[in-house]
Amino acid sequence: MSKRSRGRAVRLLVPAALAVAVAALGVAGGAGARGAKCGSLTMDENAWAGATANVYVVKYVLEKNYGCKVNIAKLPESTPLFQAMTDGKVDVVLEDWNNIQLKVNRHFVTREKSVVDLGASGVVGHIGWYIPTYLMKQHPEFKTWRGLKGKESLFKSPESGSQGMFLGGDPSYVQKDAQLIKELGLNLKFVSVGAEPAQVARWTQLYKQKKPVLFYWYTPQYLNASYQLSEVGLPPRGKNCVDSYSAKLGSNWSIYRCGYGQTIIEKLISSKFAKSGSPAVALIRRWKWTANDQNVVANMIAGKHMDPDKAAEQWVKANGAKVKAWLG
Repeated sequence: MSKRSRGRAVRLLVPAALAVAVAALGVAGGAGARGAKCGSLTMDENAWAGATANVYVVKYVLEKNYGCKVNIAKLPESTPLFQAMTDGKVDVVLEDWNNIQLKVNRHFVTREKSVVDLGASGVVGHIGWYIPTYLMKQHPEFKTWRGLKGKESLFKSPESGSQGMFLGGDPSYVQKDAQLIKELGLNLKFVSVGAEPAQVARWTQLYKQKKPVLFYWYTPQYLNASYQLSEVGLPPRGKNCVDSYSAKLGSNWSIYRCGYGQTIIEKLISSKFAKSGSPAVALIRRWKWTANDQNVVANMIAGKHMDPDKAAEQWVKANGAKVKAWLG
């Protein structure tokens, strides 16, 4: 969900040979290798492993190469994030799922000019309905939502009674599944078990037992390399399609009767930080990586339970060329 806006970046100029040597030293972990004062900045860490990977890799590079003091804020998605940026509580958001492009938020960029939209991070996100691939092989009709009709009871659980269970995502995430279920006329009960770790524990348990389960899920996600999942096709998107339920949009739920879109995940900084002269601004503008990069680091942190700073250090040392491009 977001994009754009450019400002002048301040960068220390050094002779070319020295720049190469300094960059190499920085990638190897030389603190304060680069010149201009960075000062302190606060990055928001979203409540999922991929976002943690973003934050700690960028934090490591900024601290080791520019001597920055990087603070991490863990604001829940229900917190008015763009207001927090406007109020100076957050300087950098590395993973915005297009929320800044929504009409209700766009004024922070266009009118108040308190948020600068830096465009794509290189990662494309997608939310959808998923089932285990072993179940898709047994029921190829589940390739679209229409194949679920009349077979919802296959997904019954203690919480859903006579209906099938749809296992919802973390309540703080973008979602519209209860409304979509109603609009599609499916005999499913939306069930939430809480934050993402609880949801993951539930569907992975059913997966390991080779049982049916239908649930909210997304990419990129490091667990997708460990579990074979298949997406259930939802109705095509139209111009009025909305991906996140809001009571403010009224009772016309037909706007939710569509699949989730492909999301160009983007990075944002506060206008105050953009004008600060910190060399961190230029690096964040240049920072880009792939979903695979993100998943590798996220797996180290969430899958292998590695300390986030150590995981970031390991990735940076193994990807010197990419980091040098960020350093410019």
